[in-house]
Amino acid sequence: MQVMERLFAAGFRPIAIPPYESALCMKKGNCVAALAPAPNGGLKLLAPASYLVDGSFSVKLKRGSGEVFVWKKKEVEATPERVSELESFRTELQEILDSPEKQ
Repeated sequence: MQVMERLFAAGFRPIAIPPYESALCMKKGNCVAALAPAPNGGLKLLAPASYLVDGSFSVKLKRGSGEVFVWKKKEVEATPERVSELESFRTELQEILDSPEKQ
């Protein structure tokens, strides 16, 4: 519960994304990650953090001389700003998940 409180305090919000209905998907900005219960009572990553494309998890692919975030037939350019947003999201999420429980 403390992990959830820290996630909410940091601005993360739950979101439902098919086919991850049974997982806890947390969104912040344009980024999302799927979480699952961890053996220690906390939460762990179930799926890597991803940039949202059309409301779904995307994958980053090379296209020509650049990179794009793709979901099905939709894609957005992987601009430095978007890549930076995703990296900040990953870092902040991992710090919250790794932080020790407070008694």
